[in-house]
Amino acid sequence: MSHPAPSDTPAPSATPADRAANLQTLAQHGLLLDQQICFPLYAASNLVIKAYGPLLKPLGLTYPQYLVMLALWQHQKMNVGELGKQLHLDSGTLTPLLKRMEANGLVLRQRCATDERRVNVSLTDAGKELQQAAAAVPQAMACRMAGDSHWLRQLQTDLNLLIERVEQSNA
Repeated sequence: MSHPAPSDTPAPSATPADRAANLQTLAQHGLLLDQQICFPLYAASNLVIKAYGPLLKPLGLTYPQYLVMLALWQHQKMNVGELGKQLHLDSGTLTPLLKRMEANGLVLRQRCATDERRVNVSLTDAGKELQQAAAAVPQAMACRMAGDSHWLRQLQTDLNLLIERVEQSNA
């Protein structure tokens, strides 16, 4: 079976009527970018994570490391499974992250004495001390989002509900 040779002449561009018909078809099937709930979530997530960067850099943390620290500051000690469940991260993502954090002196990983399959993660003294330096981050982010606290709390509630519903539908 032979294929036509590539041509040096570009394919004729679609006419305005062709483009309009294509847009109508895409809209009917829900395939326009602005019809997708996933896109604004994705874009907002990327922008928020990017905004955290300059605030976390002086702390020596990446955004995922900051999330781990938040969980550990709250719970003091967690096993990797609990941490992954809370952060919605699989162990393949979490394990190298925790290894880097341990190498940086922020956390300590230890096998559970009663079940060697489990790895417990706790804060080092340096990890505990970092909490004070990180205390300004949430307020700085709230200012960057330029939203009033009621709006931000409602957004958080709505997003948590969305997470819950998606988790239930995937179960």
